[in-house]
Formats: sequence, structure tokens, C-alpha cells
Amino acid sequence: MYIANEGKLIAFVDSTHAEAVLDAIKEDDFGKDASIIGEVVSDHPRQVIMQTRIGGTRIVDMLTGEPLPRIC
Repeated sequence: MYIANEGKLIAFVDSTHAEAVLDAIKEDDFGKDASIIGEVVSDHPRQVIMQTRIGGTRIVDMLTGEPLPRIC
């Protein structure tokens, strides 16, 4: 998550418009695999909580230091 990743988009969209925005993105070939990956909730203010593949949760910390460069 902390390495440069060209061609990716993360958008925070009001939930009342999320499906319409997702449908519009999916109309483009580059967006065909787009999906909603989360939601903003009041349970954990100012934190990003990720659900792990095995069903646990963990806090996604802010990057400390410089991001790793992408070597082409």
C-alpha cells in the first residue's frame, strides 16, 4: 500500500451517489474491475480499519518517512 501505484484511483463519494459513480467508472475499460472497498463510519474516528483475509481487523497506519520509489 505504500509503494507508488500508477493508474489507481481511490475516491471518497457520498453513499447516496456511490453506486452511480461506480457504474460510470465501470463503463470505461480501465474501470471494469472497480469496486466499493469500504465506508466511512463513526465507530473509529480518524482511523482506517482494515479487515484481514482471515477475518481479523487492524489499523492502517499513516506512512512514516519517505515512500518507497518505484523502480521501472
